[in-house]
Amino acid sequence: MQNDKSKFKENFIKRLIKFSIKVLKLSEKARKKRVLWSLIDQLIRSATSIGANVTEAKASSSKKDYIRFFEIALKSANETIYWLIIFRNIAPEFKNELDLLYKDANEIAKIIASSILTLKKRK
Repeated sequence: MQNDKSKFKENFIKRLIKFSIKVLKLSEKARKKRVLWSLIDQLIRSATSIGANVTEAKASSSKKDYIRFFEIALKSANETIYWLIIFRNIAPEFKNELDLLYKDANEIAKIIASSILTLKKRK
């Protein structure tokens, strides 16, 4: 079971990295529209913060600290979802890519929220 747990964590980190890269690649394409610049900056910050905080949790000094990093990651995931909704409404030419990112961000947020609940129950 521990091996499955470790494999899941490893795959989840890889998923977060891929998600960040997808956001960065879309952002690079969308930078051609001046009106999107500040939105893209916010999206990049929140989207990359998810994986950064989940990764940072590995080095936490206590269970409480570990949970706190996951709570921050969840807040970043929710913020990312918000920016994706705004982006989708302002730049319909990117709708397909944004829909996929939105779906992925929602799934990531649910996984993190579930992890937080599980961690708090064990506490």
